Amino acid sequence: MSSPALNARNPRKTLTGFVSSRSGDKSVKVTVAYKTPHPLYHKVVNRQTVLHVHDEQNETKLGDKVEVMATRPLSRLKRWRVTSILQKAITTDAVAVTESDVAAQVPTKTTKPAAPVA
Repeated sequence: MSSPALNARNPRKTLTGFVSSRSGDKSVKVTVAYKTPHPLYHKVVNRQTVLHVHDEQNETKLGDKVEVMATRPLSRLKRWRVTSILQKAITTDAVAVTESDVAAQVPTKTTKPAAPVA
């Protein structure tokens, strides 16, 4: 005697935040910002919570705005998973810059250009 109402799953908690770190394979950290009043002074205080989130397809990047949903424990810290990417971050792919590249671009006291010999 199982009715459809009894087998329906309860709605899960969802939050919206920004990807702040790509900590490993299929794992990201999402920062969720919120405001709360100070208990004594009643000033609105900015707070943030960092969630360890499972990203199955490794599709998120730093700065992406994502929606996450609560799920069963997937590892020691991961209790959330990415449900959708709401907004992609506007970034370019980072390229490592060496000290010699910087020295070639920016002249300093030690790297003065040679004076032309007449």
